[in-house]
Amino acid sequence: MKLVKELSTAAIAILVLTVMLGVAYPLVMTGISQVAFHNEADGSQIKVGGKIVGSRLIAKAFVIDTGKKHSDGNPITRPDPRYFQPRPSQTDYGATALAFSNRGPNQITARFFYRDQLNAYLALEGRFNPGLTKAKVPVDAVTTSASGVDPHISQANARIQAHRIASVRRLPLSRVNALIDDNTDGRFLGVIGEPGVNVLELNLALDKEAPAR
Repeated sequence: MKLVKELSTAAIAILVLTVMLGVAYPLVMTGISQVAFHNEADGSQIKVGGKIVGSRLIAKAFVIDTGKKHSDGNPITRPDPRYFQPRPSQTDYGATALAFSNRGPNQITARFFYRDQLNAYLALEGRFNPGLTKAKVPVDAVTTSASGVDPHISQANARIQAHRIASVRRLPLSRVNALIDDNTDGRFLGVIGEPGVNVLELNLALDKEAPAR
């Protein structure tokens, strides 16, 4: 009888805790978040014309399909010169598999990766920024973030890209820099981290200012 009582007590406890913590608590938290933080709870989605174009928390690639394919069948793309570019991504900006590169300072593949990223950055920005050298390229322009989908770039990176944007979009550089300022998030609590420019929001503001042709 004692064993039966203990088993029934344990079964009741499991059932009650499952209902409380596995059903009731998630439903209450979901309800509160939907009421108090509706946009954040839905992933901080950004919509244009009622269509979801991305999230302010996740980087998005702005590229042009070259019409060619890699050996694995994936399309070969190149950066779209009309838009600001996010920092490199280890996961090709896939939000379902967040990861960092895990490259060590003495790893030979890291040397090749950063070399290729530097060359690509200079190829895209160099002719719009006379005097731009490898030493002047911001670190975030050639390195991946810990998540692989950091939506921000540094202000220094954005200022360099602004010259290309101004030329391609035929906008005054001062106006492009003003858009950068408008879409820069400050330090957390005013002291933690560095200001970051949200690339997706900046590009949307850019399209609104001067629609891409």
